[in-house]
Amino acid sequence: MDETVATPDTQISDEHRELLDQVLDKWSLLILDRLCEQPRRFNELRRVIPAISQKSLTTALRRLERNGMVTRVVIDTRPIAVEYRISDFGQTLQDLVDSLLLWTSTHLADVTLARERFDAEHDQ
Repeated sequence: MDETVATPDTQISDEHRELLDQVLDKWSLLILDRLCEQPRRFNELRRVIPAISQKSLTTALRRLERNGMVTRVVIDTRPIAVEYRISDFGQTLQDLVDSLLLWTSTHLADVTLARERFDAEHDQ
């Protein structure tokens, strides 16, 4: 099977897949969504995403920061605080994420039916 899928304008390369995996993974979507609402400190993010572990949040924030989607801001207070903000570049994902969520909401019932049919046929 061919590793890339050709379209008139582009091909899905290894680099495309790597970036999409990093942006669309389980925690990154939630983090980006919460940071689009407002800047947040680390512990605030842990509170609004209660299922995420400290290690997973740290890893995802570093990855998003490395990819330019999140900005880490050191606030000169006593004690020093760190705040995470969606970058202008990261903000460009908002419409795409909203579109994916709309698609999911629109087609969730269809997917549920397909899963039930599949499970019924394969649970023999």
